[in-house]
Amino acid sequence: MPTYSASDIAPTGVDRESLVVAGDGGLAIAGKLRPTLSGVGAGATWLAFGWSSLHWPDIGDWARTDAVAYVAFGVAALIVVTTTAHAVLGRFGQGMQQRAPWLLALGVFLTVWELATAKFGWLPLPFFPPPQSIVEVYTDDLPKLLDSVVASVKLQLGGYFIGAAVGFLTGVSIGWSRLAGYWVHPILRFIGPLPATAWLPIAFFTFPSSWSASTFLIALATGFPVTVLTWSGVASVSSAYYDVARTLGARPSFLVTKVAIPAALPHVFVGLFMGLGASFAVLVVAEMIGVKAGLGWYLQWAQGWASYNNMYAALIVMSLLCSGAITLLFRVRDRLLVWQKGVVKW
Repeated sequence: MPTYSASDIAPTGVDRESLVVAGDGGLAIAGKLRPTLSGVGAGATWLAFGWSSLHWPDIGDWARTDAVAYVAFGVAALIVVTTTAHAVLGRFGQGMQQRAPWLLALGVFLTVWELATAKFGWLPLPFFPPPQSIVEVYTDDLPKLLDSVVASVKLQLGGYFIGAAVGFLTGVSIGWSRLAGYWVHPILRFIGPLPATAWLPIAFFTFPSSWSASTFLIALATGFPVTVLTWSGVASVSSAYYDVARTLGARPSFLVTKVAIPAALPHVFVGLFMGLGASFAVLVVAEMIGVKAGLGWYLQWAQGWASYNNMYAALIVMSLLCSGAITLLFRVRDRLLVWQKGVVKW
């Protein structure tokens, strides 16, 4: 029986050489499709999570059980496909392959969580709601949650930028001028170590509104680390840099803006990073006590109504917001400090 190659059966008008090359390319791609143990394991855990959600009877009435199960099946398929083809998919595939062990651990956690809450009730309700109950918050209570997110972001941005600006200018002044250091340093040593939340009674009494008082507290929490680290960065600049600039005829303003501040930027970004974490902590406390909107207020409201699924949903959103803000700060840092890119990772 005669045998034929791909070039022999090519239709009229088709370039036989290109057909052979295309066939070889397909074989090359197929040779790169290799399932990985971590990828298959991660997909299996998400498949188990979806199966347990869909086929095991619930002990309560959860409206989003089927939706959670189908999403889990989709995630399982995505993990297996992307990790199998990670050599072909570029950065996305490599990223999925690198995160496969974490995806496996997350799948195991979600499966155990589902079984311990929605299926067998090992953990008491309402303190430990099942995953589908938290998903239900994101679908049914989304407008109120989004309003709280917007309010928190506005309050956080206002206080953080004010504190960062004041802290930066104060730190540069102390680090550059001995006179400024003489007068400001004792005040900084007295006020700075106090937790910003300790000023709550004074702030809410002094300022005309809870919003302005909360902005002041967030700015205070941000300003202290930014001031100290900026001061340290400016003071630690080598005198040789100033000597070279003075030899070239540089004025004092040039020494500050073109020598001291650029050399101190690594310290400044460390202060901004520390101030961001401190400001988020103060944000939650201020919103719980005085502000009538925001994620801190939402947490207080959820706890008052024993809606622990709403509380956990808000905590997840807060974690994502804080992590995203820190990631953005590091992106800015890597762009401005190219010579230090990758030294500190987040």
